[in-house]
Amino acid sequence: MRALYAASTGMQAQELNVQVISNNIANLRTTGYKRQRAQFQDLLYDTLRRAGTATSEQNTQVPSGIQLGSGVKTASTARVMSQGTLTPTEQQYDVAIRGDGFFQVTLPDGRTAYTRDGSFELDGTGQLVTHDGYLINPQITVPQNASSISISASGIVQATVPTSTTPTTLGTLQLARFINRGGLESIGDNLFVETAASGQPITGNPQAEGFGSLQQSYLEEANVNAVTEISSLIAAQRAYEMNAKVVTATDQMLSTTSQMFRG
Repeated sequence: MRALYAASTGMQAQELNVQVISNNIANLRTTGYKRQRAQFQDLLYDTLRRAGTATSEQNTQVPSGIQLGSGVKTASTARVMSQGTLTPTEQQYDVAIRGDGFFQVTLPDGRTAYTRDGSFELDGTGQLVTHDGYLINPQITVPQNASSISISASGIVQATVPTSTTPTTLGTLQLARFINRGGLESIGDNLFVETAASGQPITGNPQAEGFGSLQQSYLEEANVNAVTEISSLIAAQRAYEMNAKVVTATDQMLSTTSQMFRG
């Protein structure tokens, strides 16, 4: 029976759904994490009787036909790029983005990656880097004798040094945005890379048209709602159980049919 196959695809789909939900819950406290959402599509149909088929010489037609579906498939695990809550950290190198945009990070192989995680630090040469030591692009180098650092909403980085009565401008943190943010590919470590679906990055300064602003000493939390995820998890579990019951019922029907032929 085709019901066995259809139910099996339903079980596989809900198993994947649970994996997506569990990953969201696991990253509940991951800085800048954007939750995923599993999306599904129905599979091809077998048409046993097409709607509109003539039923007599007087051109009467079937108002609705007979189509049998073959199950479900996973269409995508789309990223939801909504804004996360900003939380104060009291760390001067922590920066959060309020609005659209990504920080640009130079990977060891020369590629540029993008992140919403603004928990930056300094390396041994005073350059602004990520937790993994990847350089922020454009590069910002902080003098060793700097007593304090300020980062404005528009991305201007300034340092206070003992030899100057006015703050010294070190550079500007730029942002990148994409026509289709959901098309970015996640490579782990809170990083994304561009794809053909995302389009090429559009770079600019914070607070420019289309770009968000920066907030120093804050970090963006994951946009995961624990209550929503738990509700989705329960719904996925129930859907899996229902598909499993279809398999059991179909097996019983096939067993009954087999016994009738034997009898």
